[in-house]
Order: sequence, then C-alpha cells, then structure tokens
Amino acid sequence: MYFTELNLNKTILKALTEEGYTTPTPIQQKTIPLVLENKDVIASAQTGTGKTAAFALPIIEKLIWKQNAPKKSKKIKALIVSPTRELALQIQNNFKTYAKYTNLRSTVIFGGTSIEPQQDILKKGVDILIATPGRLLDLHKRELLNLTKVRTLVLDEADLMLDMGFIDDVKKIARLCPKDKQTLLFSATMPDKIVKLANTLLNNPEKVEVSITSSAAKNVIQTLYYVPKPKKMELCLHLLRNTIKGNILIFRRTKFGVDKLEKTLERNNYKVATIHGDKTQSARQTALNKFKHGEVNILIATDVASRGIDIEGLDAVINFDLPNISETYIHRIGRTARAGKKGNSYSFCGADELNYIKDIQQLINEEIKVITDHPYPLDKNTKPIVHNTAKKKSANTISGKKKSRKSANSKKNKKRWY
Repeated sequence: MYFTELNLNKTILKALTEEGYTTPTPIQQKTIPLVLENKDVIASAQTGTGKTAAFALPIIEKLIWKQNAPKKSKKIKALIVSPTRELALQIQNNFKTYAKYTNLRSTVIFGGTSIEPQQDILKKGVDILIATPGRLLDLHKRELLNLTKVRTLVLDEADLMLDMGFIDDVKKIARLCPKDKQTLLFSATMPDKIVKLANTLLNNPEKVEVSITSSAAKNVIQTLYYVPKPKKMELCLHLLRNTIKGNILIFRRTKFGVDKLEKTLERNNYKVATIHGDKTQSARQTALNKFKHGEVNILIATDVASRGIDIEGLDAVINFDLPNISETYIHRIGRTARAGKKGNSYSFCGADELNYIKDIQQLINEEIKVITDHPYPLDKNTKPIVHNTAKKKSANTISGKKKSRKSANSKKNKKRWY
C-alpha cells in the first residue's frame, strides 16, 4: 500500500513525499481509515512504529476544509494529550512537518516554563493543540483556553500517563471536551487499567494492534549477561572499558539507581548525563541536548522519563535493570538500530530478575544470546527469588499478637551513642 491510496489531501502527500515517506507502516494502514471514518480507536503500538503519523495525518485531513478561518476565530478542534514535554514537542514537530502546506495552526503547551507566551499563542487562535495534562488544566482553570469545539481527542502513551498519576487529569480533560467527540487512545502496553480507562472514555472503539514480536528491533544484536546483583556495577564498567563503545543509553528502574550509577561512572572519568522524574523539565532537556550534541556519550534514564525520546545514531542500549513489563524491553532496545541501522543491546539479569527474562523471551519468541565469558557470572544453580511477605508477617506474630519490634536496649531505656 502507498499513502496515495489512503484518501489524503495532495498537500499532505506533498509533505510526506518531501520527507521520503511513500509507504505507510502497519499501524498507519490500519488506523488512518478508521480515524477518517470518525470512529473511536484504541491502538497498541510501540514507539518507532509510526504511531504519531497514524493520528496526525487523518486529523490534518479532517481539518483542511476549515484551514482558512481567520486566525482569531480559530478554535481548538483537535487536542493531543501527552505525558511529557519531550513527547509533546516531538508530536508538535510532526504536525508542523505534515501540515506545512496548509494554513492550519498548531501549538504545544507544557509545564516548567513561563505561561504567558503560551497564553499569547492561544489568544491568536489555533486548530491543533498538543499539551501535557497539568499545564492544560492550569490554563483551562484560568479560562485561557476553551475545549468546547474539540472534535478529536488523542490520548498518547496512555500507559505512561497512568504510571505518572495522570488518570484523574485525563478523565477531567475528556469531560471538558464535547460528549460527541472522537477519542483515540494509543498505548505501548495494554494492562487492565488501560482497558478499563478505554471502556470509560471511548464509544464502541475499534481495536488496532501491531504485532510487537515483529517489531523486536530486528537489526539489534541482543546479548544477555547473568550476573549477581551486587556485581552489576563492576560488569557495567568492565563492558564500557572493553566492549561497548559509542553513544550509549543505560536504563535503570529507579531514580536512586540512576543517580548512583551516574556518580560511579563519573568517578571513573566517563562523561554522563541523566534524566528521571525528579529532574525539572529544563534539566532533562539540558541533559538530552548534551547527549545529542556529543558533550557526553552516556545517558542514564528511567523508563518514565525517557519514553518517546528519539535519539539518532544510538550505538547501544544497556538494560542495567531488566523491566518487569516485557513490552518495555522491546520499547527500550528499539531506541537503537533505527532507520535500517545496526545496534546492540546488553541486558544484565540478576537472580531476582530470572522470571523477567523468561517472560521477555517468551514475548519476543526467541532466546537472547547468553554471554558467559565475563568476570562476574551468576551461579547456575541460583533460583529465582520469591518475595513472600506472608511468611514474614506470621513470623512476627506470636499467639495472634504482634511481636514487639523494640530491642533489648530500647526496653532498658539505654541511650544509644548515635
């Protein structure tokens, strides 16, 4: 199939041709016709599958007939809600690219920056608004924007929005838009909470799924290292000194883990930048720019902070901590080997992560190559760690009463030296 077969306006096709896009991706083939038919859609798609164009192109197509309205009389007719500033900016860039031969106006608003310039742009009138939930509701509360004319609402990276605690904000935003609007929900993963949200907000939605096994980054050479958890830091340094070169993205599960690895690598004279949820938007953008411009060659991130960030020329991904959601693994390694290039992924698996790697290999339908020739191997007889809180609870109770947690010293009222 070609884009010319999707009933898109010639101005859109011209913009696509200039970008070198002629053939739609599977998510675009399946989604664009449904959006043009004004149907609600719930779509499961990873980053890198062309998901943004799957909703941007049909939205532009549907708004073209109103593109010549006077600027000040323009109303927000399409609203795209995104969890992070980085994602919102990326979506805005795509809309600018695809709509450059139209008179449609789009803008992006997000927190962490001055509200006045965003307010001025909204006063001038826009057709398409891309926004993060907090800033959007803030502007609405100040009566600086009106959502009563929204015809299409897009909830992008819905699973991440829920993970970041935006579920109530999302529901409120949906209520501020007209009841008869079209709603499109895109999510990298489809846990139960996303399905429940979709059932609440969408009206008889069409379901679109792109096989994630087929998109498990076929140009990525995947390797797996079984290593004791306390030795992961040493293994990471060993590989950086001897094996892994170029621009590297390292994933850790927690903000504390990101900061700890940053300090260790800096002590070993590596140039490092970090992004996680506790950092301000400007600090995250500064770190990302340092990495993109070659001032540092290692970027350490949590999944929440890094979702949707597009980095060109990424040589390797290190899964320092394995994700407990299997789909996230595909999402991570897909950051390298883009646009037909080759890339490498290195995953560290400790005893507490053996079940994670089992689920990941089942999802991608292949066994990841195990590297045994390294200085810190995990004992083959090590079994997966099972955290049983019930046993701990019963151990702390005697005859139905809670065992005292006070030590002998506390009971004697002895003063401690610290």
